[in-house]
This record gives sequence, C-alpha cells and structure tokens, in this order.
Amino acid sequence: MSGYTLPSREEDPVHTVRTIARIAQMLIELRDEYVHRPRADILQQIDQRLDDLLAQRDELKHRMAHASRSEE
Repeated sequence: MSGYTLPSREEDPVHTVRTIARIAQMLIELRDEYVHRPRADILQQIDQRLDDLLAQRDELKHRMAHASRSEE
C-alpha cells in the first residue's frame, strides 16, 4: 500500500486508535531519551503523554459506544 488509507467516518474508532499509537510511539522515544540522558523535563513529558493516553481511552470508549449504536 502506498500510504493511502480508506476514508472513514469521523466517529470511527480508527482515528482514536491511530492517536493512541502515535502517543505510544512518543512514549517509546521519550523512554529511550530518558535512559540515555535522565532529566526531569523528560519525566514531565512522559507524565503528560500518559495523561494524553488516559484521555484517548475515554475517547475510545465514547467512539466504541457510538460505533455499536450505529451497527444496530
């Protein structure tokens, strides 16, 4: 595939899943950076990304509920 993705509805959980993956990748990169050079500001960034993940979990639950109603 050449980077093209099929269009999806705005409420489709795939948008949230992609955001979760991006945040997870950021956490991996921050982990690597912290292991290489431990600094308090990196820990703060990790903490922020974890908060972002919690928000995305709530968003995913909302979208899953909306998706299941749409399938009925």
